[in-house]
Amino acid sequence: MSDQLQLSAAQFDLVYNAFSFVIASMGASLLFFLLIRERVHPKHRMAVTISTLVVGIALYHYLRIFTSWEEAFTFTDGVYVQDGVPFNEAYRYVDWFLTVPLLLAELVVVLKLAPSVTRTLLVRLTIAAVLMIGLGWPGELAAADSVERTVWGAASTVPFLYILWVLFVQLKRSLDRQSAGMRRLVDALRWVLLLSWGVYPLAYIAPMVMADPVAAEVARQVGYSVADVIAKPVFGMLILGIALLKSKDEPARESDDLHEELEAFGEPTPPAGTPANA
Repeated sequence: MSDQLQLSAAQFDLVYNAFSFVIASMGASLLFFLLIRERVHPKHRMAVTISTLVVGIALYHYLRIFTSWEEAFTFTDGVYVQDGVPFNEAYRYVDWFLTVPLLLAELVVVLKLAPSVTRTLLVRLTIAAVLMIGLGWPGELAAADSVERTVWGAASTVPFLYILWVLFVQLKRSLDRQSAGMRRLVDALRWVLLLSWGVYPLAYIAPMVMADPVAAEVARQVGYSVADVIAKPVFGMLILGIALLKSKDEPARESDDLHEELEAFGEPTPPAGTPANA
């Protein structure tokens, strides 16, 4: 953030309220995921656990961001002047370093793909996510009109495009065995991810394309906040929907598995539809 920014009361409150909205969204999602987790079949509970962890991490960091924003400004003569403790932008990037790989892990884990496919996707997507965030951070620290900001931003875009290629091209090949309803939910997940992640670069370049540095800073902070709500609570709700849908199919699936195991050992099989634990 530039030194000695002066924000009107409306501009300061817009960012302040955006942070407050994110805190409320993360907190409500955290509570909801904790309460509903037991309704998910144990086989699919890990994805919901990761969603809970993601919003919990984000809640903590937004509390720190909120406090840092308050401490960075003093209300003087009707405007907010940035003359206090420097606003700590690092909280946001530390949050992304932790939560972005977890967001991708949620999507992979909930699909219950073959173990080898799951491991490969998790490793590749995690590396790409760390590179994307790590390459973006130096650019965030650079001046708005500097070459460094453009170069680091472009470098960060490369792993971002790779992640999209994996999600929309490679992963599509692994969805053929999923039900039609499942494929629709997974498609929604991928588009939500694209929508939210599409906001991040727009917020990143705001200081580069907007003439007013104050308006650019407000747009950047609000843009990042909106994107985080879409990428974490909203994305987590879709993950929960997939986990619940898969949980409904588990009793029938377990019954089928029981029949196959009994037949393999030459044992009489119970009538069709008998629960596995009957």
